[in-house]
Amino acid sequence: MMAEALDNGLPGPACCLLTAVTARSLVDSIDAFLFDCDGVIWKGDKLIEGVPETMELLRKMGKKLVFVTNNSRKSRRQYSKKFRALGLEVAEEEIFTSSFAAAMFLQLNNFPPEKKVYVVGEDGILEELKLAGFECFGGPEDGKKNIKLEADFYFEHDKSVGAVIVGLDQYFNYYKMQYARACISENPGCLFIATNHDPTGHMTSAQEWPGAGTMVAAVSCSVQKEPVVVGKPSSFLMDFLLKRFAECLPLLLLLFKIQIVVLLL
Repeated sequence: MMAEALDNGLPGPACCLLTAVTARSLVDSIDAFLFDCDGVIWKGDKLIEGVPETMELLRKMGKKLVFVTNNSRKSRRQYSKKFRALGLEVAEEEIFTSSFAAAMFLQLNNFPPEKKVYVVGEDGILEELKLAGFECFGGPEDGKKNIKLEADFYFEHDKSVGAVIVGLDQYFNYYKMQYARACISENPGCLFIATNHDPTGHMTSAQEWPGAGTMVAAVSCSVQKEPVVVGKPSSFLMDFLLKRFAECLPLLLLLFKIQIVVLLL
């Protein structure tokens, strides 16, 4: 559209840089701020410059702060602990992880209580599922298991698994991929859920690392099926947050470095 306007000699869409005045006006009009975490609040275990001052200012202004992360390795409880370790006081109720989103997806969709959940991921997913009352297994423990391919070898799996959740998993291996494939392909009606499709992530402060999307892609390829995605930028997570914070509308989603509010400091 912009290219067509320029080709026709018409002015493009109005655009202006934020100033201290316009930034203040923007912030004043927002009730709740949603922040990403990896690459926005921290990189690895290093806090990003300006974050504490920005959070303090917004809280003094009476703004609601919500922290949303696609990193499913930790639960809300574990992330609250990480915030405190970095000198930031953030309650569990202010944190929304893709691991929590996966548990809420099952809960809101009336996942049968007699069914189990297999997890390709880490402790964050397992903890959130257990807190929601679901029976689950897999996770880091299965990262220690191996498969020895031999003639006529049949891979046994639990036929009562009704959902497979795939998230970031530093212990991802062939055993987990086959277990997920067997459940999704051979258990009637088994759900295939992904925490997110992120190709990379700031797992450490030194460099980027393969994200959950790489594990999801491997499982997806093996079953020739696309998963239901529950993390950012899925409609499920955004609808869930909008309902949870309906009283705080309008909301502003900040998925990049928090430079807007820094103008006010």
